[in-house]
Amino acid sequence: MGQITIYLDEELEKKVRTASEKGKVSRSRWIADVIRQHLDNEWPAAVREAAGSWADFPALEELRAGVEYETRENF
Repeated sequence: MGQITIYLDEELEKKVRTASEKGKVSRSRWIADVIRQHLDNEWPAAVREAAGSWADFPALEELRAGVEYETRENF
């Protein structure tokens, strides 16, 4: 496992410490999780594979067709 040294100002370090304590994980684990979430910007495979698996699920156009939109006031 690789190691990286980062430098944080006091305010940011305090926020990281507080968040990691709240999540009951180490600061290293918390930072790694945040980086992972930021870099993993795709849906998980299980979610992508589920697309279209409900044959009777209405199409987006059908869902929107049954909605009456309110007229918005002008600024």
